[in-house]
Amino acid sequence: MISNYAELFLICAIILMPIFYETSSRFRFYFKFVVYYGVVILNSFMLIPIFCLRPCNVRNLVLASKFCRLVSPIISMKWEVRGAEHMGADRAMVIVANHQSSLDILGMFDFWHLMDKCTVIAKRELFFAWPFGLAAWLSGLIFIDRRHTQRAQNAMNESTDMLIRKRTKLWVFPEGTRRTTNEIHPFKKGAFHVAVRAQLPILPVVYSSYHTFLDDRHKVMNPGHVIVTALPAIETKGLTSDDIPELIERTRNAMIDTFKATTKEVENRFNLSGHASPRLTEPVSQVAPKGPRMAPDIRQDQQVRSFIEPGSRKIGSLLGGAMGDESPIKEPTAYRRKDVQRD
Repeated sequence: MISNYAELFLICAIILMPIFYETSSRFRFYFKFVVYYGVVILNSFMLIPIFCLRPCNVRNLVLASKFCRLVSPIISMKWEVRGAEHMGADRAMVIVANHQSSLDILGMFDFWHLMDKCTVIAKRELFFAWPFGLAAWLSGLIFIDRRHTQRAQNAMNESTDMLIRKRTKLWVFPEGTRRTTNEIHPFKKGAFHVAVRAQLPILPVVYSSYHTFLDDRHKVMNPGHVIVTALPAIETKGLTSDDIPELIERTRNAMIDTFKATTKEVENRFNLSGHASPRLTEPVSQVAPKGPRMAPDIRQDQQVRSFIEPGSRKIGSLLGGAMGDESPIKEPTAYRRKDVQRD
């Protein structure tokens, strides 16, 4: 009897899932992230025994990326990498990148093979998220306690010798916290202290804005196209700690210029501005259709619905965009929102 109920439940789930996926933006949002995290966790289980054969070796991340990068086409994400020659340089360097979402890591999986030997600074809490945390530790990730600045700085300094000796790249998100606000926020100094102290070059990497397809606040995730640009390395030879503020400003300004340019290019290339829904900050009278007057709360509710609900979708888009398309972006997009900050 129990098995019959289980089979009935499974059949209903299989039938209803495509319907929910096609009709609910919120369901698609959670479904895509569940697939993303699920694949990463599954790969962690499978790869931990292999990683134990060469523990704390950063090349384990190259192997992990070969499996995890398969998630991108499933959830309709496309990563366009520019400046691959800068990422592939066989030298120790400190990579600094803007941080918008956990999807940044999914993007890294797509081009980790270009960087070859690269490790990442991660918050200490991730180590306890097993099996991912254990797999990450066996792959040579450097975990820091962000609540104690001095401990975090010491952990980063201790990694310097390994970077130089093994020609390894150190990936850091200098903003510290993920922010989906369509801008690059001020940088923390830790990565730049490491680079100057070891006289290693800074390699800026810029992800174009996710606001063209992702809205955490309203739980919208449409198919996305992201341009990832590696800028020429910024040398630090001869610099001292007194030069760090100017180095940070120069690096951040270069990244902001690239961020704005690549985001605008994505918008123009796929005509995203023509699909943008009205902003919630606009007066209701500017977006409300003509007709009988409605109560303000009803009009506001309709405006919110128009903002978060996508247009018509093709059945079968569960596994991504149509084959042969230049980009999977095919739906209305979630545009700029109020500040959203997550730890």
